[in-house]
Amino acid sequence: MKKSKKMITLLVVMVLCISCLAGCTKTTTAAKTEPTERTVTDMAGRTVTLPAEINKIGTFGAIGVLNAFVETMGAGDKICNEGSPSFVKSPSWTKYQYLFAPQLPNCLPFQGADSEVLMENVLSVKPDVCLTMDTAMTDQLTAQGLTVIQLSWKKTEDVKPCITLLGEVLNKQDVATDYLAYFDKMVEDANKLTKNIKETDKKKVVYGTISEFTQPHLIAEWWIPAAGGISVTGDSRTDANTEKLVYTMEDLLQWNPDVIIVTSKSEKETIMADARLADITAVKDSAIYIMPRVAHVWGNRTTEQPLTIMWTMNKLYPEIMTNEALSEDISYFYSHFFKYDFTNEQIQEIIGS
Repeated sequence: MKKSKKMITLLVVMVLCISCLAGCTKTTTAAKTEPTERTVTDMAGRTVTLPAEINKIGTFGAIGVLNAFVETMGAGDKICNEGSPSFVKSPSWTKYQYLFAPQLPNCLPFQGADSEVLMENVLSVKPDVCLTMDTAMTDQLTAQGLTVIQLSWKKTEDVKPCITLLGEVLNKQDVATDYLAYFDKMVEDANKLTKNIKETDKKKVVYGTISEFTQPHLIAEWWIPAAGGISVTGDSRTDANTEKLVYTMEDLLQWNPDVIIVTSKSEKETIMADARLADITAVKDSAIYIMPRVAHVWGNRTTEQPLTIMWTMNKLYPEIMTNEALSEDISYFYSHFFKYDFTNEQIQEIIGS
């Protein structure tokens, strides 16, 4: 009798265990079942169906801007195309892009000279998603059956919806939220650091290709005042004027900037050698600085712009933003978002003199 009871008990336990295991198996299977596709709305208002996972990302057109976006999301290893010929031949491009995305030299280019799309290369790789900032290019790629997300960055605040959209596209909503909080905090920190600078003590700044009297984009106007400076070209801008601004030699002499920021060593040398500019305060004081280019040119459209503010502040008011503090900001940003740790020597090179 006792043996029978024991047998019955064992059978009950076995049945319960089998039921539990079956339940676990069903739960696990259910947990692994994910939709094979999803839908997002891009910044051109297009409804785009995406695969559940994005493993290959193609960047087209504004490659520097788009690569920086992808790398900020910690997905640089998913970029599947080399830069166009003009990018590849530039050491300032390959120097850091090949650190953030080491696979790039082994990738096919998707664009050739004059930015034409090398469609045969694109279709042989077949990216899971193509990123563009141009309607014509979007249409060209879509016509080939490719999945395309179009971003748009015309005004300063557009960086936020761009990042938010990429968070959805790459299933990295947490990274997007993190970056947006970081962006706002850096702007807030800059405001606190510069709030006591008197208007009469603020330095006048001009940025761009000074030898050609151009400033590249409306985007460049926001980080100078954010750093406590006065952009001498700022009054010439309107919301509708998003393309490069052209001015004259007379304008530049009248503005007489205290600081000049350029994007290349050769541009700095050209300015220093131009006798017509010799009496400008920035030239007399040798206050001509070369804007860093890491993932992209910091002064243009790039997710690195919070660092642009602090770098500019360091050049205008080094007593407020020290090299040490700026080094910490740079180290944190690339380690936290790009997943790349710069050496102290690399950071000092980025900061420049």
